[in-house]
Amino acid sequence: MNLSPTAPSSHATALSTDHRPPRAISLIALSVWLVAGAVAFLPFAFNTSAWDAVTFRVPGNQGNWWHFLAGAPFFLAFPMIWLRLRSLFSARPSTATERRVIRTLVGLSILGTLLVESPFLLHLAGTSEWQRLIVLSLGLGIVIASAVLLLLRRRNLLPTQTCLIGLNTAWLANAALCLVVYAAAAGTASSRSGWFVSIVIVWPMLLELVWLFLQSSRAPAPALRSRPL
Repeated sequence: MNLSPTAPSSHATALSTDHRPPRAISLIALSVWLVAGAVAFLPFAFNTSAWDAVTFRVPGNQGNWWHFLAGAPFFLAFPMIWLRLRSLFSARPSTATERRVIRTLVGLSILGTLLVESPFLLHLAGTSEWQRLIVLSLGLGIVIASAVLLLLRRRNLLPTQTCLIGLNTAWLANAALCLVVYAAAAGTASSRSGWFVSIVIVWPMLLELVWLFLQSSRAPAPALRSRPL
């Protein structure tokens, strides 16, 4: 029996490598999230980007907490890009502190999205009942579905996988809400380029989220518990 202090670490590293997604999938996911990072600075509606929203540079000096909370989750693309780059080019797993920071950002983002949806929930948004139903179904539905699946699959998921799922969920829930709210916004294609790009990339992101949960359904829980990734 080998009781050397390096044995557990080597075993964990080997397990970490074995359960990483195929390189091709990681490259595709990285490409999608790089585009998502660009979306944060592209005009989404009324020639206004998520960056404009969080810096309160909304046309007509209408910047407020609602615009800030709707724009901030788009920047979750950057911690996701960091995780994808690390998965591709580093053999070291993410640290507990790094994962804690990401989970905090995800939690704050989801809380912000719930606050953004409060005017729709309270019939204060001035939208039709059909649009209100779609906004609430997509925003809350994505969060609730992911939360339930996380609870059911928690023993089969690696810590880093929960971060990937959390970032996907928070970004998609907010983006779905914004895509519906600004679907009929006036303006040229160039003044709404962020909207058009987002409507394309939400689909591979949704597929990635589904794939992460499917991956957890095939993973043996006892082996995953010994992994620090």
